[in-house]
Amino acid sequence: MDAAILLQGNWQFRVEHKGIKIYSSYLKGSDVLGFKGEAEFNVSMRKLISLFHDMSSYQRWVYQLAEIDVLEKNNGVEFVLRQVINTPWPLPKREVILRSGLEPAGENAVAITMTGEPDYLPQNPRYYRVHHSRGMWVFEPTGHNQVHITFMMHLDPGRDVPPPVSNAGMFDVPFHTMNNLRNLLNNESYNPPYPKEIEEYISIVEDVPDKL
Repeated sequence: MDAAILLQGNWQFRVEHKGIKIYSSYLKGSDVLGFKGEAEFNVSMRKLISLFHDMSSYQRWVYQLAEIDVLEKNNGVEFVLRQVINTPWPLPKREVILRSGLEPAGENAVAITMTGEPDYLPQNPRYYRVHHSRGMWVFEPTGHNQVHITFMMHLDPGRDVPPPVSNAGMFDVPFHTMNNLRNLLNNESYNPPYPKEIEEYISIVEDVPDKL
């Protein structure tokens, strides 16, 4: 799994705000930094998984997301998503195509992996197609309705964005995305349906078993 490289990065702590810790790491072969955000959320694993399967809500929490389309769905655990990300004028919006999968990530934890598939669709001249993107969300229950969330991503926005410019704005993405995510999860009126079909492929553990 290509995104697993992110887990092995030499992460450097940068800042903490509102309980969200942000790290950065250089990846071999790129001048663009990868980022990692970590936080503890008061939420059930089932609601968290349900939110990530509710693609219609993504614009409510993914930072600067302008458009999203589900291009492919396989058994409820693998999707191909097309996302369009806003960029400052006069740069064209970024178009990102990601294959997303749900899989175990160690004891009681699950991961949503994201691997770029830039050639999945023909180029759209209205947007700049992102050619290098990979990432991962990891959800680890730490107590009753408590989950440790890790969000890692490396995305090269393209040659028209110099690496120093990209790196300067890098911390906005994990912070605002995770903060928006937390706000939506805390909204009692938001109750997305739980995708029961995933139980055929992965077991969701709500609470951490007592340790002797």
